[in-house]
Amino acid sequence: MSALLLSGREAASALLTPLKKLVQKLDPKLVVIQIGDDPASASYIRQKFKSCAEVGMRSEHRHLPADTTIETLMETVAELNGDGDVSGFIVQVPLPGKLNDAVPQIIRAIDPKKDVDGFGAYNLGKMFLSREFEHLPPATPSGIIALLEHYKIPVEGKHAVIVGRSNTVGKPLGIMLLNRNATVTLCHSKTKDLPSLTKLADILIAAVGKRHFITKDMVKPGVVVIDVGMNRSEQGLTGDVDFETVKEVASAITPVPGGVGPMTVAALIRNCVRAKERQMEK
Repeated sequence: MSALLLSGREAASALLTPLKKLVQKLDPKLVVIQIGDDPASASYIRQKFKSCAEVGMRSEHRHLPADTTIETLMETVAELNGDGDVSGFIVQVPLPGKLNDAVPQIIRAIDPKKDVDGFGAYNLGKMFLSREFEHLPPATPSGIIALLEHYKIPVEGKHAVIVGRSNTVGKPLGIMLLNRNATVTLCHSKTKDLPSLTKLADILIAAVGKRHFITKDMVKPGVVVIDVGMNRSEQGLTGDVDFETVKEVASAITPVPGGVGPMTVAALIRNCVRAKERQMEK
């Protein structure tokens, strides 16, 4: 058996296409703040602006030097909070040096109505209430849900096992799956006998940041595998899943690159459109 390839590029295009008319009507604007010149960040930002162009959305790149102080960055955040022309904005992470330690402080400073990354406590808290309150959910979990929906992979009643408990992927994705009536097991570095749990998964999500961490002997036949990992090595970009061996056991699997990455960007664009809709309603 060879698994169905879950193309994030195909699903992202399906997610973005219906947004074009809304973008034309609402004229939202996305701003991305970049500090320094991290190559990976620059690549991610180019993808975001490419998707903005695809749907006709206005975008702006605020590129600040690596030695930017926290005071200057917070001034920029305050400026964008108060700019009525800005529908949503993000601060691209990781940040250089000691600024990275201030990420929680920076996230708290972003107006929840413009928090299109969905990392702030307000938008996370709403998501915990129910599916109906997922107005600006974190982009990667939201993109994964959209990917599953695109390929008509059922979630209700399924056992979803998530390996990785980050605030940006593992925890919020667990809640979003619960909101859709999945049974969720959230694993992490302290989990005992991890393979005994991953083998129970109908849907397995790997988000640990370790190359080829999930191997063929850790999954059951027919599992749906979502690989969130983005690990750069001499072999290029690879995921947290040993793709070549696991695809022979799984019923469906995401590639890296071309899987979750495009869905994260598409979900971010959708959040920006939603943010503008809600701002206009109020």
